[in-house]
Amino acid sequence: MPGILVRAVICLSVCLALIFGFYLSLIGTAKSLTLNEKDVVRSAIKVLKEKGFSREAMFLNNFTVYRRTDNWLNASVAKENAFAATNFPFEIMTLYSDFFTYPVDDTERAAILLHEARHLQGSDEKEAYEFVWKNREKLGWTKENYANSQVWKNIRNQTLEYAPDLFACDVSEFYDCTEL
Repeated sequence: MPGILVRAVICLSVCLALIFGFYLSLIGTAKSLTLNEKDVVRSAIKVLKEKGFSREAMFLNNFTVYRRTDNWLNASVAKENAFAATNFPFEIMTLYSDFFTYPVDDTERAAILLHEARHLQGSDEKEAYEFVWKNREKLGWTKENYANSQVWKNIRNQTLEYAPDLFACDVSEFYDCTEL
């Protein structure tokens, strides 16, 4: 019996070392955020916390490693209209230059981070888009203030693609059931 226990410990140690090596390879093959970019991210997370998304802000502040370029794994996947990408369960988030360019303010960046925070917690695309779209009023990311922004238009279109059931009400603009 002791021989089996020793083998199990060795096997577990090797598995943990492989996972840690994989994690380090993801971090090591992507560039870190600049100081200015880190400040922008902190400001957007502050918006989330102030608007009542403390769980998501906690994940973003305490468990997430931010990168500005794709690691080897993300580079192997085609992306369209991406502001960010998250590697779950490793809690690594890549923030692309569009994240810093297109949002009009910290609230829009907070909307993007809110989506990614859902991925950090294991949500798929449908769940992440639904969560952000249903909570946009709480966030202060409203149609009245942001309907003409590129981020609003992109996220609305992507939400329509991933969560079409939210856009099945013919009595509102864009058939948006969350506006009723």
